[in-house]
Amino acid sequence: MKSRILKLLRESGDYISGQQLCEELGVSRTAVWKVMGKLKEEGYQIDSVPNRGYRLVASGDVFSAEEIGSLLTTEQMGRQLVFYEETGSTNTDCRRLMEEKPKSGILVVAANQNAGKGRRGRGWISPKDTSISFSLGLIPEFSPQKASMLTLVMALAVQKAISRLTGLKTLIKWPNDIVVNGKKICGILTEMNMEMDYISSVIIGVGINVSQREFPGELTDRATSLLLETKQEQRLQRSVITAECINQFEQEYKRFLETEDLSGMKEEYEAVLTGLNSEVCVLDPKGEYKGISRGITTSGELLVERKDGSVTCVYAGEVSVRGLYGYVN
Repeated sequence: MKSRILKLLRESGDYISGQQLCEELGVSRTAVWKVMGKLKEEGYQIDSVPNRGYRLVASGDVFSAEEIGSLLTTEQMGRQLVFYEETGSTNTDCRRLMEEKPKSGILVVAANQNAGKGRRGRGWISPKDTSISFSLGLIPEFSPQKASMLTLVMALAVQKAISRLTGLKTLIKWPNDIVVNGKKICGILTEMNMEMDYISSVIIGVGINVSQREFPGELTDRATSLLLETKQEQRLQRSVITAECINQFEQEYKRFLETEDLSGMKEEYEAVLTGLNSEVCVLDPKGEYKGISRGITTSGELLVERKDGSVTCVYAGEVSVRGLYGYVN
């Protein structure tokens, strides 16, 4: 009920009477009054005036299932939402929940993650109360060969969400990182579970650096946070960022399903692809090589033009790509 009350308060934009809330929710005035008290305890600023009702003044950085749910505009994504104050890995949690009760669009969010997973077996560091960790579970009907494209779909969604909320110039480092000023601000990890020749589930995990003020060791020159880049801590509302990422993803996912490839978003993706038409180093286990990044295929592979003029399709998961002069070009 808290999520519905928050949504009604936001949609009103002004005072909304207790009677109207009672009628909308089918509950008593006492029930509404108790929820308002709980919301105030959680950090919401709610103004209440006799004969006028309640008005939401500010929510601060309240990070909860109810707050995220009240901000979602989706039809499917995140409509089943599980929130943890602390967990090991949201991807692991999401996979378990999908196995117990499969439902496409389930969203798992954690305020603190202590065993996050990164690409190629690396860990993902999520200091307490400074980042966003969420995983979205899907049950696609397309073939397993197409699942890797969902990493790029999510990357475009997160890139749009962060740019719109912060005004930062965010770019995508193929295939799964969002960068600002040459430093990583977000990582994406997609995991697929298969049964014979069909997908039983796809889990897309996202980690966003929000309010870290510093990074350890080698990450100092490669990672950054929204706080460091915007220098405006009061605007960094984790629930707002999380909900906007999911809202954007549903739109991009619908577009993807129309063709089951990236043809509908290829132009947009390449417009924010870092290193486009610049020299990159492909770290292939069979032997690294240099070439010019020429964008992506409609299947999500990176096109790299080699010195002899030939073009190689680089597949995500098999190799890493770096700029010649650091983490990105």
